[in-house]
Amino acid sequence: MNKFIYWLPRVLAILFIGFISLFALDVFGEALWLTALLMHLIPSFILVIVTVIAWKKERIGGIIFLILGVWALAKFIWVISVPAIVIGVLFLMGNKKPRN
Repeated sequence: MNKFIYWLPRVLAILFIGFISLFALDVFGEALWLTALLMHLIPSFILVIVTVIAWKKERIGGIIFLILGVWALAKFIWVISVPAIVIGVLFLMGNKKPRN
C-alpha cells in the first residue's frame, strides 16, 4: 500500500500534464503554429517543473500543487483545480519513500 501511495501522485501528475497538453493541439490551423504551440504549452512546462520538484521533494511539490489548485479554483477553472488539489494532497500523504 505504501508503494501505491508513493506512485499514485506521480502517475496522476503525468496524466494531468498530458491532459493539459491536449489543449495546445488547436493551433495547427494557424500560420505561426510552432510559436503558438510553444505558447500554449507553457502551462504544461510549468507543471513538468513542478512535478520534477515534487518527485524529489514531496512536501514542497505537494504545497506547490495545492497553491496552483487553489489559484485555479479562484479563477473558477474546476477542470484544472480539482486534479491539482488531489495531486497535491497525495504528494503530501506519500511523504515517505516506499519500503520493499
